[in-house]
Amino acid sequence: MLKNILSISTSPYLKDKDTTPWLMYQVVYSLIPVVLVAFYYFGISAIVTTMVAVLSCLLAEWLFDATGSKGWSIKNGSALITGMLLALTLPPGFPLWMTFIGGFVAIGMGKAIWGGLGQNIFNPALLGRAFLQAAFPTAITTWSAPNGDFFALRGTNLAVPFFQGESLDVVSGATPLSKMKFDHETTNLSDLLFGNTSGSLGETCGVLFILIAVYFIVRKIINWRIPLSMVLSVVVFSGITYLINPERYPSPAFMLLSGGFLLGAVYMATDLVTSPLTPKGVWIYGIGIGVLIVLIRNWGGLPEGVMYAILLMNSVTPLINRYTKTRTYGH
Repeated sequence: MLKNILSISTSPYLKDKDTTPWLMYQVVYSLIPVVLVAFYYFGISAIVTTMVAVLSCLLAEWLFDATGSKGWSIKNGSALITGMLLALTLPPGFPLWMTFIGGFVAIGMGKAIWGGLGQNIFNPALLGRAFLQAAFPTAITTWSAPNGDFFALRGTNLAVPFFQGESLDVVSGATPLSKMKFDHETTNLSDLLFGNTSGSLGETCGVLFILIAVYFIVRKIINWRIPLSMVLSVVVFSGITYLINPERYPSPAFMLLSGGFLLGAVYMATDLVTSPLTPKGVWIYGIGIGVLIVLIRNWGGLPEGVMYAILLMNSVTPLINRYTKTRTYGH
């Protein structure tokens, strides 16, 4: 008896080794050195904050997953990345209970509400961070200076939920962006390159982010046009303002190395789901982010603008895709 050997399946028919879990875990592995550098500068708070953010995102992913395949939604690595990136956007002394809430918001409002992986419009980690910025503005703008005390928790990490307490941190300091915006005081570029400044956990070691970007581009994990267009637009726009008034406006080098620019350019803006698909669209997207960063940093009420710039351009990504479609062959 002849066996039925006809196999019917849906497209795509060409398979590639670069599966979703493979791509996700490439990003996870690259984030491990970043977390270790944060631990070097800010101590055990960096590890604890990252663990709480990751556990919160994993739990939210499991609870909100609507596909019925809860095991796959946890194992594919997307929630793990969201938790790690969320932690890297937070101050070292940020209360852990607030971090936990941020993880739930990042997954619930940033991904699950849109239909899950691949359906979200906004970067989940940045959406979680934006919620924390709005809900807890004082805590998220309270910074700790690196002091080499590895095994001491910082600030109000262990604060009781919904109760105000005095800060436990004895060494605090303004971020380079705050110093520049409010005091017109610059920071040594060497400190910015190697991360020896106050700021979020991910505002460390610019050299490391540059090396990771090179690795991602060589392995074709990210679209090189996005970080390049961001860098070019920031250099041109901030260069013009710097030439006009160098005492008031920061130099292009400062703009690129300070704050969360490199973290955003390498990990957030290049998110495959929330960035445009067309070649022309990614240039518009990256340039728009760069221009918004300079606008917010120079003339906005906040010293940092990477988060809002990326989220704003995420919101117009569907429109960019619509009007930058590649012309179909024959039409």
